[in-house]
Amino acid sequence: MAQTKGLRKKRQVVTFIILMLLWEAGSESIQYSVLEETESGTFVANLTKDLGLRTGELAARGARVVFKGNRQHLQLDPQTYDLLLNEKLDREELCGATEPCLLPFQVLLENPLQFFQAALQVGDINDHAPEFPARDMLLKISEITAPGKIFPLKMAQDLDVGSNSLQSYTISSNSHFRVLTRNRSDGRKFPVLVLDKALDREEQPELRLTLTALDGGSPPRSGTIEIQIWVLDSNDNAPEFAQELYEAQVPENSSLGSLVITVSARDLDAGSFGEVSYALLQTDDVDQPFEINAITGEIRLRKTLDFEEFQSYHMDVEATDGGGLSGKCSIVIKVLDVNDNAPELAMSSLSSAIPENLPETIVAVFSVSDADSGHNQQVICSIDDNLPFLLRPSAENFYTLVTEGAL
Repeated sequence: MAQTKGLRKKRQVVTFIILMLLWEAGSESIQYSVLEETESGTFVANLTKDLGLRTGELAARGARVVFKGNRQHLQLDPQTYDLLLNEKLDREELCGATEPCLLPFQVLLENPLQFFQAALQVGDINDHAPEFPARDMLLKISEITAPGKIFPLKMAQDLDVGSNSLQSYTISSNSHFRVLTRNRSDGRKFPVLVLDKALDREEQPELRLTLTALDGGSPPRSGTIEIQIWVLDSNDNAPEFAQELYEAQVPENSSLGSLVITVSARDLDAGSFGEVSYALLQTDDVDQPFEINAITGEIRLRKTLDFEEFQSYHMDVEATDGGGLSGKCSIVIKVLDVNDNAPELAMSSLSSAIPENLPETIVAVFSVSDADSGHNQQVICSIDDNLPFLLRPSAENFYTLVTEGAL
């Protein structure tokens, strides 16, 4: 008996490995495209033609479309069995910054049982304008600052992707500054302010500029922030961080207030010119989940993390002394996955009546999935040993429940 159980466990492990290999092998599948916000009921494809089937075969074999989870993005026309859009799709809600936005699904045929792999690609439209994390920002710049000095500015966020995403920055006309658009390591664009002409506090102690972020839409959409510049008396040294880049890891189930990392900057000046305060400058989104202690440089968690939503955060920290000079460092925080999602089982087919004298009869067809990643995503499916049924993997993440013998 113990040997039989051992063999069944081995079969379950082998089954899981086969399913994982099939999933990878099935990545090259039929692919359809639709733009986000397209009306529900819109024609997507002639499924009969694409699958190489005979007219009426889809209906005769009980065809159905199955997505992971319970949300059905596509439906089959009950008359023609064409593939139709089941609901309006929001690309940003479904995929965030991931591009291309692919929603894998399977087409299931019964009698005989057959599966086809497919994917729906959701295209982006320019439905978001660039947005800054605040309406204004303040820069304090010494009057002895030499032309050519670069000052990092707050970065705008645009939820669109590709050509519809943020492309460039401009600044209002003035005689002292220009703005440059630069690429960050993750491909996002951020602005820097360049001093072209020396400042004179006695001549002009304050300047107000408007920074504009533009996307690549036609016509382009934009967002603005006002920059207030205070011209200060001389301050010889700017704060310098111990590291240019800090890296940290934090589990997604960390409690609010947890310490993530501490940054440190040093200023060689004395008095108020040597006192450093810290602030988050550039973040990945407007409502980012971290906060910094302005005095100690401790970065703590202020909002619950979700690995399935964001796997990493990139941000910049600015250290400013009492004279207005500043230094900058970058931080990359990686979110670690924990097993916080239970496996989901989606029933695709269920027979309520079974003939008592026919072995190998299909009772049910269902799929299993888990929203976690890596080891936490692995799922093993089994049934009790004392039941007159067998559980068999069919394809990908599908299983069939069949009778073991005549009932």
